[in-house]
Amino acid sequence: MDSSCTILISIILCCCVVEAKPMQKAKLLVNASNASGRKIPETFMGVFFEEINHAGAGGLWAELVSNRGFEAGGQNVPSNIYPWSIIGDEPSIYVSTDRTSCFEHNKIALRMVVLCDSSNFCPPDGVGISNPGYWGMNIEQGKKYKVVFYASSTTIISLKVSFVGSDDGVKLASEDILLAIGVNTSTTWRRVESVLEANATNQNAILQITTTNRGVIWLDQVSAMPLDTYKGHGFRKDLFDMVAELKPRFFRFPGGCFVEGQWLRNAFRWKDTIGPWEQRPGHFGDVWGYWTDDGFGYFEALQLAEDLNALPVWVFNDGISHTDEVNTSAISPFVQEALDGIEFARGTPTSTWGSVRTAMGHPEPFDLRYVAVGNEDYIQIISNCDATKKPLNHPADLYDFHHYSTANDMFHKAQEFDNASRTGPKAFVSEYAVHGKEAGTGNLLAAIAEAGFLIGLEKNSDLVKMVSYAPLFVNANDRKWNPDAIVFDSHQVYGTPSYWVLKLFRESSGATFLNSTLQTESPKLAASAISWKRSLDNKYFLRIKVVNLASKAVDLKISIEGLDPSVHLYQSTKTVLTSSNVMDENSFSQPNKVVPQQSPLENAGKKMNVTIPPYSVTLFDMLM
Repeated sequence: MDSSCTILISIILCCCVVEAKPMQKAKLLVNASNASGRKIPETFMGVFFEEINHAGAGGLWAELVSNRGFEAGGQNVPSNIYPWSIIGDEPSIYVSTDRTSCFEHNKIALRMVVLCDSSNFCPPDGVGISNPGYWGMNIEQGKKYKVVFYASSTTIISLKVSFVGSDDGVKLASEDILLAIGVNTSTTWRRVESVLEANATNQNAILQITTTNRGVIWLDQVSAMPLDTYKGHGFRKDLFDMVAELKPRFFRFPGGCFVEGQWLRNAFRWKDTIGPWEQRPGHFGDVWGYWTDDGFGYFEALQLAEDLNALPVWVFNDGISHTDEVNTSAISPFVQEALDGIEFARGTPTSTWGSVRTAMGHPEPFDLRYVAVGNEDYIQIISNCDATKKPLNHPADLYDFHHYSTANDMFHKAQEFDNASRTGPKAFVSEYAVHGKEAGTGNLLAAIAEAGFLIGLEKNSDLVKMVSYAPLFVNANDRKWNPDAIVFDSHQVYGTPSYWVLKLFRESSGATFLNSTLQTESPKLAASAISWKRSLDNKYFLRIKVVNLASKAVDLKISIEGLDPSVHLYQSTKTVLTSSNVMDENSFSQPNKVVPQQSPLENAGKKMNVTIPPYSVTLFDMLM
């Protein structure tokens, strides 16, 4: 290497040295006496589920077939059967739709006219139809899948049902089914059920129904479900587990804009989503632009809340969409629909709607205590009007507060409830998130700002009773809204940094909020302290949370007072959520790029000097 190169390299190295920013200094005084603290509501942290981003259809609800009833193309026939496709060319098979289904509310059926047979130019595997599911079906070796469909024909016919790799054509599972429908019988439709066990794995598989028999075949209500759903209730296990890890105390559903619809004709109506899945008409969610068969309906949402050990919060349509609304003189059917929905959830097994619930396999009432609008017995009413600035002009137990904004605004929105009236209804912060270009598809910056907001809600938990982030889920193939807490596709899942913040705050529900004073000159530093009980062993911990939205580290002096003299802080840990770049995100390839890191807290005591990293959320947990 010559001397000129050496000089050039030296200059570059010198230019790259960045002087470390001096640390800010701050003090945190904590009164750890439970007697001087305040109980945070048991319902404080929950989750909000909306059918957006294919969160349910093609997500949490484990149904593999998309448009299983051929209804998505509309009621006029012939209709579009997307995403179904035809196997075989027109000289061999002709496919259309008609209105001959045996289901009253789902009249569209698929009609296949097979013009070839095994001796007359049919392909070796036959002709028929295939369904790709929701951007590919995840079929795994050794696992079993129940395939159900309804078929009709005037002749004896043999069908082959198969899972096939869409990329390589390899058969993963297959079964031959011989049907004699309408032959010497009065039955015109037959329910066909088969359990297929996969002999190989493919995360982008398709379902095929094929035949080599000449004739006319009608098909309807084609379903494929893995047998290993959570408790057999139809929920995709990995996605259920992600929600369960948050330990939500309530489950708000099913929206959101999904409840309202762009037009009332496309609003979510709970009565259309209960009963046997084959008889549910499904509907087009026109706000988010896709069809749902409503397999994940009102009953399933109540069941999910119960499985999560969370209180259901039902949001129902009150006669208003984004575009039209009913006249108040015609509102009574909507009121009755709400009352019927409450009876379905809470009624006795012999009541009109409670008996429908019982027939679906749940004789015991669901623990429905909250509805967004409506009133019955001990139901608490949640108004969708914000009362932070002025009182409501109508009765309610809680009022709804939504906030989507920039990171800086979200962080400082922590003071939103400081001066709100303490008389009247409590607050339900049912939707919040940092939103917009700076949030990306879910980065560290957004998560830190949201953590600062949550600290403000903890401080105001005498008024704020319930909190949930939105949206909860996104299928990576259909990002209608960014960011979201949980990202998935057909076979994998990860949490965004915002998800991990929710997990860091899950113990706040039912904890004791302790008095603390933060002394700092930084407008981007927030802190709180709680006392919480670990359910595993009923041991109590002191938790201090510190959020730093600034680019400088903080030298923080913590002073803890009010502890009983016999109490000693030990078995302490420090948990930090941060990354080398505040815009960092998790992904399928790096699902743990931005996740909390836990380590022992050295020299834990009633007086501590700790360093809070820039752009971070830090927790100190001390066993008391």
